[in-house]
Amino acid sequence: MIQLSNIHFIREERHILEDVHIDMQKGENWVLLGRNGSGKTTLLELMNGYEFPSKGKVEVLGNRYGQCDVREVRKQIGYISQSLFEKLNLSDPVWEVVATGEYAFLRFYQEIPEEVKGKALDMLKRVRIPHLADQPLGTLSQGERKKVMLARSLMMNPSILIMDEPAAGLDLFERERLLQDINDLSKQDIMVVYVTHHIEEIIPLFTHVALIEAGKLIASGTKKDVLTPENLYRAFGVKVELEWFRDRPWIKVLE
Repeated sequence: MIQLSNIHFIREERHILEDVHIDMQKGENWVLLGRNGSGKTTLLELMNGYEFPSKGKVEVLGNRYGQCDVREVRKQIGYISQSLFEKLNLSDPVWEVVATGEYAFLRFYQEIPEEVKGKALDMLKRVRIPHLADQPLGTLSQGERKKVMLARSLMMNPSILIMDEPAAGLDLFERERLLQDINDLSKQDIMVVYVTHHIEEIIPLFTHVALIEAGKLIASGTKKDVLTPENLYRAFGVKVELEWFRDRPWIKVLE
């Protein structure tokens, strides 16, 4: 579904990504794991067609970027990021913000069809915040805002859902509630690609991990093959022990 082949990304003589190969197949859900500044978000921008590689090939859903209309491909991709949230209007009611996802709008300037409003309200029930439907977006907590973004991204029934550090800034309670909603996506026919630098966010939904450091791919494959103390030391420079509990990794720092 997503193939990145021989990817190099250079900006102002800085090699942000160097010879990255990742092959994401149907039925797999991926985490891009690495330190801040390792190149994870740049990979997401390439997958969405917001950036193009200096060298290499990007194929998404059978479409090779540079040889297709990227705007049409994006209609099949849900994208959750802080930069997208910042473009939304904080005074709009929550249900309306969710409804914009049906058309990939940032806000409405015309009457909203009743069936679209009904679908938006159903999405809010799905992420367990229907009681917030009429609240202005700006009055919500960080965790509630992340759930609104999740509901909005699912409005278009995407084939791929890409999430850039969705749990950033959340407390333990809010994070775990959000991760529970994300884990429920296993019931849908959708590929999830999730960026984080927190290992404990790799919930059972995720089957594969790409471990990145300084723009280079350290390892990619099934999560239990990739998440080893040796690979994590190469990525983070910290010696750790790794334990698995309910198909989720947890670490102990050794020094």
